[in-house]
Amino acid sequence: MILFFTEMWERFSYYGMRALLVMYLTQHFLFGPAEAQGIYAAYAALVYLMPVLGGMIADKYLGARKAVVIGAVLLVAGHFTMAFEGSGGKESLTIGESTYQIEVVGRDQNRTMFAVSGDERVQISITPEGVSKVGAEPAAAQAADAAVVAAASEGFPAFTPAGGYKVETKRDTAFGEPVLFLALSLIIMGVGFLKANISTVVGALYEENDPRRDGGFTIFYVGINLGSLLATAACSYLGFTYGWSYGFGLAGFGMLMGLLTFLMGAPWLEGRGGPPVPLKGRTIVGVPVEAFFWIAGIVAVVPVWLLMQRHEIVQTVLIPIAVLTFAGVVGFTVFKLKGAERSRMLVAQVLIFFSVLFWALFEQAGSSLTLFADQSTEMPSWFNAGYTQMFNPGIIVIGGPIMAALWVWLGKRNREPSTPVKFSAALVFVGAGFLLLSWAAANNFNESFRVPLMILFLTYAFHTIGELCLSPVGLSMITKLSVARVVGLMMGVWFLSSSVAHIVAGWIAAATATDTVAGVVTNPQLALQTYGSIFGTIGWTGVGVGVVLLALSPILKKGMAGIH
Repeated sequence: MILFFTEMWERFSYYGMRALLVMYLTQHFLFGPAEAQGIYAAYAALVYLMPVLGGMIADKYLGARKAVVIGAVLLVAGHFTMAFEGSGGKESLTIGESTYQIEVVGRDQNRTMFAVSGDERVQISITPEGVSKVGAEPAAAQAADAAVVAAASEGFPAFTPAGGYKVETKRDTAFGEPVLFLALSLIIMGVGFLKANISTVVGALYEENDPRRDGGFTIFYVGINLGSLLATAACSYLGFTYGWSYGFGLAGFGMLMGLLTFLMGAPWLEGRGGPPVPLKGRTIVGVPVEAFFWIAGIVAVVPVWLLMQRHEIVQTVLIPIAVLTFAGVVGFTVFKLKGAERSRMLVAQVLIFFSVLFWALFEQAGSSLTLFADQSTEMPSWFNAGYTQMFNPGIIVIGGPIMAALWVWLGKRNREPSTPVKFSAALVFVGAGFLLLSWAAANNFNESFRVPLMILFLTYAFHTIGELCLSPVGLSMITKLSVARVVGLMMGVWFLSSSVAHIVAGWIAAATATDTVAGVVTNPQLALQTYGSIFGTIGWTGVGVGVVLLALSPILKKGMAGIH
């Protein structure tokens, strides 16, 4: 119960912030979609890379419980720092000798754009054809001579063709952006200490070969998604309705609740997740061990902060680092282990490898699927793009206990699918979700170039079934197949696969990007066509790789040496 509610509140903070982040980057700071998705990819990649270090530190020094506390404190600081917005970005529109400031009213799908100069305030729209004054007869748009600019009234012209205007963007690089990247860096370090280790404590609650383990992890996973469901509803409502800082501030309070829950409930864990060797009297460079890692965690925020301001560096160097780390784990397995321990560890590493593709597709939710919801999905006026991220956790909260009971029921009858089969099903389901979106995009349902919201919901439903087949089962698989003395490291490597996947996800998401002004897409038809093409490609890839893994599953099951 303590771990369930701690993780629920931690995920409340994380997913509450994630529901707003890409929209915040494109609307408030006015990053283009490709750059915003690059920042999100680098952030998410580091979020899942740091648990490798956090797992190693817990294994060798702190134990999982103390690492979770350090991580929770850093997370509280990071989420509250996100509430400081700064002035964001500002865009100006120059037509001839006149320059106007572009202002956008609203944050949801129906936001309106204005050109402002002194007392003049004109509602405008920007399309590939040019800039139009809303409500004016755009005679020039149909004119044979596209160079003609028809002035509907004194001041702002009715229509200015493409090439006849210029848009410039200036962002708050003095305060807003540095604070944004500082907040993200605190969150990255906090997750590094917390995420792998709280899952390790869950594993410590069960004895080896306890048939309740998969079910226990799935119930724990429901806690994750209950927090996500509450957060995406509450933080999206506050962020889109009242302002970004309100949504991010609520996420901070969520993480504070998680910290308090863990601190007050720690005695109920009965010593599980303690340090491998008592910490009393132990030092590192003359500093008590626990104090050393508190200091190290805070100091390490600085290089992460510098990296986040050069997010392309993360994308360039992370994959080689991940390959070397993975190679080191494989080398340890091959040369230091024997028999069943070796084969089980190798199977775990093969499944981790396949999970990279799953997460690269699944994690489009925080980037391209959020922008798809905003740009290419037909939604009611009371709904916003952030709310679409309630679909996944909502389905898990309802379906998670059912899946947990199903695994236990099948296990008692020796009919439960093996872990490799579950992984293959996950890949097929996530691919099928994208194929559905691709089909909808190719069969455009209306003249606004938006697909029905129900199609996006069904896509999330497919993805969620796949997630339930892989993610909680994957956490359980790591604790079952890993050698006890490196289980924290292996849990970190499991999250490292998600780190690499986020880099790949960033490349995929960037390929879906089309031009925007003030966060508003300028060519809805091209946007829908681009999404449909990319989603079709990755959908067939997911299904195909899932079928390959299904064919390999008997070999992998044998390598698990009696572990189901």
